[in-house]
Amino acid sequence: MEEKIQITEKNARTKPGILMLLLSLFGLLLSSAALCAGIALAAENRSVFAAAVLIIAGVLGLIACIILTCGLKIVNPNEALILTLFGSYYGTIREPGYYFVNPFCSALAPAAGSVVNEGQTTATVKKKVSLKTMTLGNSRQKVNDALGNPIIIGVNVIWHVTDPTLAVFNVENFQEFLSIQCDSTIRNIARLYPYDAIDEDSEEKTLRGSSQEIAQMMEQELSERVRPAGLSIEDVRITHLAYAEEIAAAMLQKQQASAIIAARQKIVEGAVGMVKMAIDQLGEEEVVVLDEERKAAMVSNLLVVLCGSKDAQPIVNSGSIY
Repeated sequence: MEEKIQITEKNARTKPGILMLLLSLFGLLLSSAALCAGIALAAENRSVFAAAVLIIAGVLGLIACIILTCGLKIVNPNEALILTLFGSYYGTIREPGYYFVNPFCSALAPAAGSVVNEGQTTATVKKKVSLKTMTLGNSRQKVNDALGNPIIIGVNVIWHVTDPTLAVFNVENFQEFLSIQCDSTIRNIARLYPYDAIDEDSEEKTLRGSSQEIAQMMEQELSERVRPAGLSIEDVRITHLAYAEEIAAAMLQKQQASAIIAARQKIVEGAVGMVKMAIDQLGEEEVVVLDEERKAAMVSNLLVVLCGSKDAQPIVNSGSIY
């Protein structure tokens, strides 16, 4: 297998752009003047040789000045320009300013002009590499968790380019590369953990209960994947997490059942305590003496009243209880 050529970033050889712009404008004026003078001499049929020399010099001067203007480059803040000369790496300009470089240098961006889908938005790849912090809104995708349940998950990735030379030379389109690696990382991490814990007392990590820790794992793995492309991941956040539509209703019923059971357990615990407290106080204060059969009946009635899902309708006994 052929090894990929490793390119180390270096500063491009530049000159002040303003100075070269003034020289080019001055050269254009001189060339235009020479061309006009030569045409005038040729029209008057005087000194044909001098006229030819002036015309040729004027045309060559115009061509040279136009070529020189191709070497003028503008670099804005937080941008980088990668230059090549006849297929060889010429250098990178990171500092903002107006520069003059070899006019035969060309800015390299293999995917320049193409449109990249970044989640729900699109971005056009430019010839200058942006060093600004950017956001990748990864589209929601369906994956299977550790239990095989289909879930819908979406993340936001905060990233920036740290090495524009690697971003241009190592991958064809670093924005599309990042998006694909993000999808792969989400699937690889999400399949390792269940959406929710089966046992409430379990300390197992879950996508819903440990979203912060899961996001940090995604950040670490994604950083390793995109480092060869000169990219740096600042932060990863899970923005959407839900069961897929085909099982959402069943899982909702399961969650509702768990909530009802937990609520009933609390109600029963409280009711038993209240019944015990009532019987103990009645016995201690000797309000009424109850045998075991009457105590059982009282416990049954109190539990029905306290644990019932609807308000009880009491019946007042106006006679003797015996």
